[in-house]
Amino acid sequence: MSQQPVVLVIDDEGGILDTLRILLKKEGYEVVTAQGGKAGLEAIRTASADIVLTDVRMPQVTGLDILQAVKEHDPMTPVILMTAQASLQSAIQAVNIGAFYYLQKPFANDELLAILKRACEFRQIRVENKHLKQEIRRAAGTKGTSTVARPIGKSRRFLDVLRLAEQVAPTDSTVLVGGESGTGKELLARFLHDASLRADGPFMSINCGALPETLLESELFGHVKGSFTGAVRDKQGLFAAARGGTFFMDEVGEMPASLQVKLLRVLQQREVIPVGATEAIPVDVRIIAATNRDLEEEVRRGNFRSDLFYRLNVVAMDLPPLRDRRDDLILLIDVFLQDLADAGEEPKALSVEAMDAVMVYEWPGNVRELQNALEHATVFARGSLIEPQHLPDRITRQKKEPLVAERSQPNPTLDLIERSYIMFVLQAEGGNKTRAAEVLGIDPSTLYRKLSRYEGVEAK
Repeated sequence: MSQQPVVLVIDDEGGILDTLRILLKKEGYEVVTAQGGKAGLEAIRTASADIVLTDVRMPQVTGLDILQAVKEHDPMTPVILMTAQASLQSAIQAVNIGAFYYLQKPFANDELLAILKRACEFRQIRVENKHLKQEIRRAAGTKGTSTVARPIGKSRRFLDVLRLAEQVAPTDSTVLVGGESGTGKELLARFLHDASLRADGPFMSINCGALPETLLESELFGHVKGSFTGAVRDKQGLFAAARGGTFFMDEVGEMPASLQVKLLRVLQQREVIPVGATEAIPVDVRIIAATNRDLEEEVRRGNFRSDLFYRLNVVAMDLPPLRDRRDDLILLIDVFLQDLADAGEEPKALSVEAMDAVMVYEWPGNVRELQNALEHATVFARGSLIEPQHLPDRITRQKKEPLVAERSQPNPTLDLIERSYIMFVLQAEGGNKTRAAEVLGIDPSTLYRKLSRYEGVEAK
């Protein structure tokens, strides 16, 4: 967005256009006006607007037509609708299509300016995400790697982990990465390897919970010919194969007690003894381990050796779940959809309704689940837009209260529309009243007072 945000104002009344032009220019906006819906459609293509402010009731081309055209031209552009008749049906339709705000005439100047300010902030977040995404791609392109093969995010908790990783990467310190399944522990391990002095060496990995004990032992430490039935030749273990590089051990908490002892020897002595062998083989490898278990609790229960835990836990990093880094959702969606696009084709985009469902879903499978859900959606979306029905059912099953609830009265009061909108924002923010107040642009105390008046809502 430019320093002076560009607001495209569309109305069929010249007097309203003149009034809004004077008001908005005085507040530092660059204003482009279009009289009537047809002129508005042309201005959408030429004005490069950051925000669109349009009347609803216009002959031939209505404000809802303008809204749809803006979403097709640039889905990230906020559209504010103005109307002198706040009908329930048009309000619901506007929200479903993706209106940023539904404003009833006559409105106070301060009210409009407050809404425009929030729309600018919304737009700015999208622009920052786009720039960050481009930087990630440029950085990834220098090594010829896929954009999804590197840690992606800008939320505070995620950046704290990434800064620690950048500080630790050049060392040979053992790292223990914690976090739920799907949070990107292997991607972080690869990032540590790529940023280390061992980057030219191999990166080997294994899931310690995916193999039976005897096979896991052979894979890790190797074996000599004849050491067990089926051992028809010597086999090099992964510790030896990763010499000079990095060995990532995922789900290390699943490792059997007998193999925990052998792993401890590797960490202490930097050597391995293959199955059936009598002589140790020195290994030069950096170990990064990961687990979705609480290893300290496993130590207390006697399921994991305390001495091994302390050897692994030299540097601890905990990746936050996706539900705690919602600031990263839009960025991750953009990057994943770009990566899923066929060569030479524009990536698909989420419709407002699909984005709505994605933003409120809890993502128990974290980043991996998000990536798989978007791949699923791109398969079923024939056009350029991903709709809710293209997403997995478990995501769209989580319904939200609509911005304007279905009611019997044909002309809802502003209080009803306000209440419905507040409940919509509150639900979208997972019940967090502080964040909801920020989105609404009101003080938390004001939100609490309003909630206290609503039946069945506790203002805690």
